[in-house]
Amino acid sequence: MIDGLPLIDAHVHVPLLGTLKPAWLSWARGFGQDGLLEDVWDSGGRPRPSRLDELFAAQGVDVALLFCEYSPKATGTQAFEDLLPIVEHNPSRFRPVANVNPHLHFPIAAEVRRQLGLGAAALKLHPVHGGFRCDDAALYPAYHVLEERGVPLVVHCGTSSFPGSANENADPAFLIPVIRDFPGLDVVLAHGGRGWWYDAAAFLALSQDTVWLELSGLPPKRLPEYYARHDLTRLARKWIFGTDWPGVPGIAANARAVAGLLPEEVAAAVLGGNATKVYAGLRARE
Repeated sequence: MIDGLPLIDAHVHVPLLGTLKPAWLSWARGFGQDGLLEDVWDSGGRPRPSRLDELFAAQGVDVALLFCEYSPKATGTQAFEDLLPIVEHNPSRFRPVANVNPHLHFPIAAEVRRQLGLGAAALKLHPVHGGFRCDDAALYPAYHVLEERGVPLVVHCGTSSFPGSANENADPAFLIPVIRDFPGLDVVLAHGGRGWWYDAAAFLALSQDTVWLELSGLPPKRLPEYYARHDLTRLARKWIFGTDWPGVPGIAANARAVAGLLPEEVAAAVLGGNATKVYAGLRARE
């Protein structure tokens, strides 16, 4: 908890460093805490679960959602299984998030079911790094599985600076048919429309009960600027806190900065309550 409020970080990366391209390491060193990679990862590039657990506990994080990614054209490949040792170390604090790429996984529904069976709290799609659009019919079997099981879809909705990124695929307009065709599916827009889609992402969140804005990678002090055309408190009722760790100086500092923008009731929803409602398996942690 942080300042008496439960805290869920819904966007965390803890990859095997050897599976990633140099640009990812440069990003983590450039935006994260000094010496963090040497502190949390061992000399072989593997995360140390006990040290990670200590660090997140010190930051007040009750639950962290850990991402994997199959994006060989951009950042590299981290298998879902690479997250499991961290989850096994402390399953109360760490939950994995599934990931698929329609260029790599077939049949895609089977792979989604496999990762969900290993405890995934959501399915993350990265159309920018993976090189696809989310309205691709090849993804519809995956959406069927999610809707049937009550598991949310998380989509990278924002620009990326990594070489090989297809930023045009982040347009939230590509999710409109998905939202229409799967009315029971919660859709989380990671990075909240970062770049030039803030208004479009906000409109979807305000107009659709199933759409949420996740704040990873957005400096809290700039949120009023990014969403200047909207009532911030009303919009924040659809926010989910996330950091994009390790590319952030401090989780607790970001959480306090976000909370400082909002009434206490809304801050509590943003920091943990909304994620508890949306992500699979978190409700029992209340």
